Amino acid sequence: MISLADLAAIRDKMKDKVVIREGSAQTRVVVGMATCGIAAGARPVLNAFSAGVQQEGLVDKITVTQTGCIGICQYEPVVEVFEDGKDKVTYVKVTPEKAERIIKEHLVGGNVVTEYTIGANQ
Repeated sequence: MISLADLAAIRDKMKDKVVIREGSAQTRVVVGMATCGIAAGARPVLNAFSAGVQQEGLVDKITVTQTGCIGICQYEPVVEVFEDGKDKVTYVKVTPEKAERIIKEHLVGGNVVTEYTIGANQ
C-alpha cells in the first residue's frame, strides 16, 4: 500500500506537469487530441510541447493544453497557438521534432514556422 508520504512525493513530482496544462498564461498551445489526432500521433506531440516549455523555463508564460476535434482530420496532429493580441497560428502534421522547432523559433523566438502552418500545406 502507498503511504501518504509516497502520494505527496508523487504529487510534488507531477505538479509542474499539471500547472503547465491548467495555467492562464498569455500564450496557449492547444493540441488536438480527438481520436483522429491521437491515432495520428498527437500524444507524443503534446508531451514534446509540455517538456519543451518546461525546459525553456516558460511555464509561467505558456500554457500547453489539449482539445477535442479541431475539424481538419486530414492534417492531424494539429496544434494551435493563441497569443494575446495576435492571430491564431495553426500548425499541421506536427511531429515531436517539429514541436521542438516550433518551441525554439515561435514560442521563444517570436517567429512563426511558416512551412508547418496550414496555409503552407493546402
